[in-house]
Amino acid sequence: MPEWFRKVPEAPTNPAAASGAPASRAFDVAHLYEDPAGTSAAAPSGTALDERLRQAYFWIVNTAILSPFYDIEYEEGPSQRFTFGDSKGLLTLPSAQSYSSFILLPLLNLAVRRRCLLVGGPGRGKTASAVLMGLLAGYSLKEVRRAIQHGQPQMTVTDLLGHPLPKDLVSAESPEQIRIAWRRWLSMRVKIIDEYNRIPTRTQSALLTVMGDNYAEVYDQVYECPDAAWYLTANDDAGGGTYQVIEALRDRIDVVVKALHFNSRFLGDLLARMEAKMRPEDVVPEAIVFREDELSRMHDEILRVVVPIPIRRRIEFFASQFELCEPAGSQFEYKTKDTLKLSGVDPQSVASRDSGRDRVKDLGSQTKNGLSVRALMTALEFVKAMAYFRGERAVALEDVRQIVPFVLHDKLVPDLNSPFFDVPENEVHRVDRIGWIRRLLDLSCAEYDRLGLDREDPVAELDARLRKGLEGVTESQACVEVAKIERLLKEWSSGRKLYGPLFDDILKLKSMHQRYTNYLRWLRWTAK
Repeated sequence: MPEWFRKVPEAPTNPAAASGAPASRAFDVAHLYEDPAGTSAAAPSGTALDERLRQAYFWIVNTAILSPFYDIEYEEGPSQRFTFGDSKGLLTLPSAQSYSSFILLPLLNLAVRRRCLLVGGPGRGKTASAVLMGLLAGYSLKEVRRAIQHGQPQMTVTDLLGHPLPKDLVSAESPEQIRIAWRRWLSMRVKIIDEYNRIPTRTQSALLTVMGDNYAEVYDQVYECPDAAWYLTANDDAGGGTYQVIEALRDRIDVVVKALHFNSRFLGDLLARMEAKMRPEDVVPEAIVFREDELSRMHDEILRVVVPIPIRRRIEFFASQFELCEPAGSQFEYKTKDTLKLSGVDPQSVASRDSGRDRVKDLGSQTKNGLSVRALMTALEFVKAMAYFRGERAVALEDVRQIVPFVLHDKLVPDLNSPFFDVPENEVHRVDRIGWIRRLLDLSCAEYDRLGLDREDPVAELDARLRKGLEGVTESQACVEVAKIERLLKEWSSGRKLYGPLFDDILKLKSMHQRYTNYLRWLRWTAK
């Protein structure tokens, strides 16, 4: 077997990676083994964990899985661009180190221990990619293969989780006395479910409990599962299959990755592998395998990556675009798409009464739903992981732009009746959901810049003062803040159209007003 199959890319894999310590953290014995600069905790080889993560990526992309699709694009200065075909398809040659989503996102999922769905036609490397993640986590190939749960229509709950011991079924006087032979895969830190949309609905419910709450239950016996990186595969991204995937299970999926087609110009590489009898899963270099404590430490380092306030504000502004549905409720708080969904009323009949706003400009008109807390937390964790992978200690806007579409792929449901999709240049977004979400983010950032919210944000200023706490605030100072809130609301109520970001700002001001109102009431009571 040629030695180059086992060759680990030479460090540094990203010479431009920023140096410097992550944000402040609690002391850990592992910190004694860090390099003097205080960067990522080093492995026994002396290589920092973020560098080893990059080495793993480049070994996979250059040796293990042939994926020449650099669709996560970064730029350092101008990049060359070309258009092709009747549709004027744009090809960008990124001027900075860029990445293949099919390789990178499963790797980041391993680092943050979330739930990744790999979609694409048969034979495109979905299961092979998931198996490699198990090998990188330190399991043997035999362990990984035996632990894969293959979805099929006859799968029962006990097939998935474990069987009661026959002797106990006969002799036990109560369910608590029945011992369960739990399946080995439940204890693993990498869990693979192949063709999850072929699993019966009842068994999907049991799988949901393991995915969502980290425990399995059979005959009133409970097995606590460790935190794990999940990999599920499906041959399509519409949730179809032998059984329709239940909504709650789809909602637990954190990131969706598409396996793209095989580029025939790489047939020579396949031939070389065949002739060398080489399978990537047999030759994973030891240098890029992570121990359990290293994965935990890497996750901690990712969480310490900083999200700067200007970046956080743009994420907030983007997230606020989608929930508002003005005709859905009479009380202000209930003017949401969630209220409409729970009512069972035809959404189109309600949307027809939603007049007065520019429905092409209104980003919220393009979706049937808003964003959940879970989706936002997942997005924040993955953008931190992206910055960490690039060797940065703070998230950049481009990290958000590149990663958020994959996280929100199944979270934002497009409303294809929106006039936005009738515009000729937007018709492609009826099909390309990654491109659509990225376009949404670009439009949101453009509106954020137009409003000049980096320069002047009265809600943020009021909130900053309140976050300092109410201890020591006098009655007159509290009254001044209440007056400012009421004055701002009065100004906004004068003929201003109601869009999603304004809706969230108004409710934020109402909550702040209530905080001050309660505080003033308490002050006056204590003064008696």
